[in-house]
Formats: sequence, C-alpha cells, structure tokens
Amino acid sequence: MANPPSIPPSLKPVQTRSQSPSTFPSPPTTPSGKVNPMSPVRPTISLHQPNSKKGSSKHNKIFRRVRAVFRSFPIIAPACKIPVSLHGNRLHDGHVHGGTRMTGTLFGHRKARVNLAIQESPGSLPVLLLELTIPTGKLLQDMGVGLVRIALECEKKPHEKTKIEDEPIWTMFCNGRKSGYAVKREPTDEDLNVMQILHVVSMGAGVIPTGDGADQPADGELTYMRAFFERVAGSKDSETYYMLNPDGNNGPELSLFFVRI
Repeated sequence: MANPPSIPPSLKPVQTRSQSPSTFPSPPTTPSGKVNPMSPVRPTISLHQPNSKKGSSKHNKIFRRVRAVFRSFPIIAPACKIPVSLHGNRLHDGHVHGGTRMTGTLFGHRKARVNLAIQESPGSLPVLLLELTIPTGKLLQDMGVGLVRIALECEKKPHEKTKIEDEPIWTMFCNGRKSGYAVKREPTDEDLNVMQILHVVSMGAGVIPTGDGADQPADGELTYMRAFFERVAGSKDSETYYMLNPDGNNGPELSLFFVRI
C-alpha cells in the first residue's frame, strides 16, 4: 500500500474559536448498542450567507447538466512538479497588490477528484465550488514538492455577460500541461458537512473522520487542506487566486488562474 502524501509542516491547524474542530457528535447506535457506521450523525449547518451572495437558482439546472457530463470524464493524475516563480507579483509580506483575502479549502477522498471551495470566511457558505479531474492525494503530494499553477480556461463568447466565476466548465492546465477539466457545481450535503466541521479552522491540513473507522471508503480517507488565498481580479475575463503561506516563504503553494480566451 502506497504511503499517503505527507502534510506539509508549515500548515498546522489553527482554530479561530475555542471549540476544537476534532470534536464530532457521537455516531448513532443500533438497538443492540453497537455503532452503526452507515448512519453517521451529521452536524447542524450554521454557515451564514456570504455578503456577495446573490440569487443563483437560475444556474442550478445548467450546473446539474454539466456535472452529469463531467462525471463521465476519467480522473487524470498529471505530474504537477514544474517550479514556477511568482515573486514579482507578491509583496515581501506575502500579500498581493490589490488582492482580497479569501478562505480556500482543498478537500476530497484521496483517490477521488479533488474539490476546491472558496469562502469569504471559514464560517460562510462557499461563493465558489469547483471539482477538478485530479485525485486529491496526487494534488496534495505535488504541492508538497513545489509551486503548482493551475490555469482554467474557457471560451469567451460574443457579448459575454456571465461573470467569470459563474462559468460552468473549464479546460484545466497544470503547470502548462493539459490535465483534464474543472466544473463549477452547487454544494452537496457532504460538502456542507465538511465546511461545517471546518468552520472553526482558519488554516491547516488533516483527515476528517467518516464514521467509526472500521470501514474506510474505497476512495481513501477524506482529507483537507485549508489556507488563506488572495483574490485578484484582472478584468471581467481574468481572475487569480494565490495561496498565502503562514510562514511567508516555505511550504506548499498553489495559484489558480481563471481566464476566458
């Protein structure tokens, strides 16, 4: 069995409240008193609406259709190990000129597609949720090696009025190599449960328990990595998210570029 990707030492869990994120409700029991791993207790969702959230129900149907097509694509494990320097875009304190600080969370089962949730704060609902055709364990492992640049491209249509973050599907390039696709989707109950469990964590990485541990999912453990991101809007057709490392220099780095061409 392959060793799971190591968690970078620079991302230690940081709690924003006194409550511990590792405290979960006791799992339900059967009439005989035994734990029933198939019916885990789900936390009450207390995430609040982001300030920038507006009605988006009209996009739900197209998101569901695109996601159905997206599910038929194979999972791709690219080699995202080409180091690239972005020091010219960063300030000495790790911030980006003109950026807005957001909370970004990579999460998913190690062998399944990775998800990226962008929130205004750890306690808010996601303003953007993407599913990428890269296994979670593979991406976290590559981030431990060096800087990972993910470019998401889509076609620019004449008289385009859709906001760039509302585009439903993207062609994905990892460090310059075409690596599959990314799709925007609405949060599922499982996504919201993950966000709720992590709502007291501002940055960190680890494994989220899924039951009593007796039966691990076939796709591996549910892992996560959370950090601050700087969002920089270049124009209506380009937007960038830079991961901010707590130590300023060392540790994993991730940059996401959204562009319509």
